[in-house]
Amino acid sequence: MPNPQPLNQTREQITALDKDLLALLAKRRSLSLEVARSKEVDVRPIRDTQREKDLLARLVQQGKAQGLDAHFVLSLYQSIIEDSVLNQQAYLHGRANPDTQKPAYCIAYLGARGSYSYLAATRYCQRRQVEMQDLGCKSFDDIVQAVELGHADYGFLPIENTSSGSINEVYDVLQHTSLSIVGETTIEVGHCLLAKAGTSLSEIKTVYAHPQPISQCSRYLSQHPEFKLEYCSSSAEAMERVAQADDKSVAAIGSVEGGNLYRLEAIEDKLANQKVNQSRFIVVARKAADVPEQLPAKTTLIMATGQKPGALVEALLVLKAQDLNMSKLESRPIPGTPWEEMFYLDIDANLAGDAMQAALKQLERITRFIKVLGCYPSETVKPTQLNNSQLLIEPQSQLEKTAAEAPQTALLRYSKHYKPQATEISRGPLQLGTGQFAAIAQLKLPIEAAELEQLAKTVKACGFQAMIIDGLSRQSEPSQSLANIRHRLNQFDLCCILTVEHESELTAASQEADILLLSGKLMFNQALLMRAGSLPIPLILERNALASAEDYLAATETILSQGNQQLILCEAGINTFNNASHPSLDLASVVSLKADSHLPVLVNPSHLVSPQALPAQALAIKRLDADGIILSLDALGGTDKDSLASLAGLVEALYR
Repeated sequence: MPNPQPLNQTREQITALDKDLLALLAKRRSLSLEVARSKEVDVRPIRDTQREKDLLARLVQQGKAQGLDAHFVLSLYQSIIEDSVLNQQAYLHGRANPDTQKPAYCIAYLGARGSYSYLAATRYCQRRQVEMQDLGCKSFDDIVQAVELGHADYGFLPIENTSSGSINEVYDVLQHTSLSIVGETTIEVGHCLLAKAGTSLSEIKTVYAHPQPISQCSRYLSQHPEFKLEYCSSSAEAMERVAQADDKSVAAIGSVEGGNLYRLEAIEDKLANQKVNQSRFIVVARKAADVPEQLPAKTTLIMATGQKPGALVEALLVLKAQDLNMSKLESRPIPGTPWEEMFYLDIDANLAGDAMQAALKQLERITRFIKVLGCYPSETVKPTQLNNSQLLIEPQSQLEKTAAEAPQTALLRYSKHYKPQATEISRGPLQLGTGQFAAIAQLKLPIEAAELEQLAKTVKACGFQAMIIDGLSRQSEPSQSLANIRHRLNQFDLCCILTVEHESELTAASQEADILLLSGKLMFNQALLMRAGSLPIPLILERNALASAEDYLAATETILSQGNQQLILCEAGINTFNNASHPSLDLASVVSLKADSHLPVLVNPSHLVSPQALPAQALAIKRLDADGIILSLDALGGTDKDSLASLAGLVEALYR
């Protein structure tokens, strides 16, 4: 065996090769812009997915001949194609709006250099090959004002995060501004623990961070109870405080790129609870932009439907009739107008298109208020996929089979494709999935036996069909057994729902409840979900505030796969940028769950909205065809006479 060449020589060869690879990638990007110029003349769509599939299949085959893994080649070229698509879109969008073309843009963003908003703005300018003059702001209002007054060309506003959901404060700002949305961009949020050079993990005592990263990294932080957490207004402020500190006992949560600006090093990375953690930003400007027809576009609008029953559903049916896809729905209370809300919609369509124009004309006739916030190129680039045959990873006998002979993917049990008709669940007075809207009260233990009996009588009189009992482990009175709780509720014709918050409670609760509610914090407990799925009792699965829609439906599938088909979904809020410690109601998920699943859907807004905003949110929940609402007596004023009277009025309004 020949002696290997010196390590330094090998590394020099790799360095030279990397330089050549970068030069080739730059040349490929330049050629992709030539493609965009051709498409500008011919007015052809940006993407040709069949050509992309043929290209990827050929590259995988060529890579295999070079000893390269198929998945490696596929992943590499999916990233290259995404970059090419976004660059072509940026070029054509700029050509369609020549008055916006400048050698430099002044960008207003939240925080200071190094914040995630700063990184998103930087990427936006780099893709358009212009310089960025940055203007850091302390609040979303300051960003909007800077653009309105002409101090900045564009403003960057974070609108949603894959793990934290929507940012309600930004939606509120959009309601009152004359600015238009002209673009969007999405960045990967890679949370790291940043400290001064040479610092070890054992030295860290205090961690500075914005509330949102603290929420998104809660699992990692729970493993380090010795850390003292200090909240900051932005990740940039957190990094700056560490940079200015005199000792090495402090660290910040932020990005590697941001840390480099403050000469901080990442001593721990991949802190986020979820592997995929992305933030989407919208770009606002004083003037609306034109979007060429060959670009995939989004139109964002706001509307108020008024108080007529079914008004929101009627509006959404307009979109369905025009075959328009609504990719996001958000609601916010209208200040000073009880029981009414403003709805924000993202629609995958070009504002200039015939279908979108027809929909707007119809919506103008049936809504009380409607306003287009902007039309802009969509930067959601779905990667082109290859099947196993194209990836060359199946046995040769399988490769020889035709597509018609290939086995079909199993249908997911929660989907309407698996079961077209709605699942109906009946437990005494509680009827779910039958088209009736249910009201369920929620109460925390401990409570005296006599008080529970009187409360059950009052709750039934208020119009509720069931009561959820929380805090089973906190009940101290021996006579107040689970059987007694169920008896007292059942005698007043109330369905008894017991909340399981700890795995140890599952067996006892399942023997005495009419229905079990699995707390959201148990949603990731695979073993418990499988145990619960084998029980012959209806289950309510509450969504974890940190769970994505995919996580939630995966947990649902786990339960159904064990045999229990009596499953009810419960949307109870997701964490957002606006307040990391206080989840926000996600009405878009209610729409998605009802559209994709045959299972009944409940919504619990009790801890998510103020008592003043609750009536409007409750009506919105009903209009979205949810099967019922959960109202916590403790969160909404307690069990005194006035609070219960208020809830009775709300329930009565929901049944009209």
